[in-house]
Amino acid sequence: MENKIIEVKNLSKRFKSLWAVNNLNINVFKGDIFGFLGPNGAGKSTTIRMLLTLIYPTTGSIKIFDKDLLKHRIKILKKVGAIVEKPDLYGYLSAYKNLEILAKISRYDISNKRIMEILDIVGLKERATSKVKTFSSGMKQRLGIAQALIHDPELIILDEPTTGLDPHGMKEIRELILSLRNDFGKTIFLSSHLLFEVEAIANRMIIINKGKTVIEGSVEELLRPKELEVSFTVNDTEKARNIANEVNLQVLSDTNNMNNENSQVIKIKIQKEKIPVLNKKFVENGIDVYSITPSRSLEDYFLSLTDGGAK
Repeated sequence: MENKIIEVKNLSKRFKSLWAVNNLNINVFKGDIFGFLGPNGAGKSTTIRMLLTLIYPTTGSIKIFDKDLLKHRIKILKKVGAIVEKPDLYGYLSAYKNLEILAKISRYDISNKRIMEILDIVGLKERATSKVKTFSSGMKQRLGIAQALIHDPELIILDEPTTGLDPHGMKEIRELILSLRNDFGKTIFLSSHLLFEVEAIANRMIIINKGKTVIEGSVEELLRPKELEVSFTVNDTEKARNIANEVNLQVLSDTNNMNNENSQVIKIKIQKEKIPVLNKKFVENGIDVYSITPSRSLEDYFLSLTDGGAK
């Protein structure tokens, strides 16, 4: 039986007449990278603040490491590291000095060697003496994660860690999160509004909206279905539709491309392994294919669940 790290039962938080979180249930197991997904305003940050005792629930219970969070707050939080929004850093000090000061403020007895080890884990060892104001946004975010590692926590809670980063910075953070789980045995609770981010690294996930659960389960089952909805940008949707029908594929829609009057978009339900086969067939029949785009945004996925009556 897997060890349960977080157990949230019937959790709710009300601000005056607004229920920001409403009867939420969450289970996170040891070794999970758990994706906590939802559009902006869904209640993710409120939930995280309750997990960190920054605010208190209106109703419901939270257990972390199999202990009641409100009764064993200090003991539990000693084993939890977190970044909520952007990390607080001293720009005029070095990366090393930032970690050293945080350790002293937090009353952690940490050696110089351990600080360098943490900087190495987050890929900043070579910039240990550089002033933080010279860092890119991605480097600052990695230093923020280094702050969360100071006391060697078992559970790391990250609230939108890739917000504001360019694609390279986002990739670095994803790789770091995977390393923390795979190489150092950490359990990660990852809040995000980006479906592809969670799909790339998480093994389990929950989607919430308006404070309520929409769906929960394994990423493999929820986000990697046998069939995808794929948009093909082509020069002749009528011809493309006929070819798709010939090979028994369902055409969902076709529209003009607003960015290019000479191209059109056709959306087809298709198995992943058949995408290159269909693309080849289009080309062989004289159809120009400008792009192939799976429809995998959180918004599309969320709407498919709610419109489809997800249980």
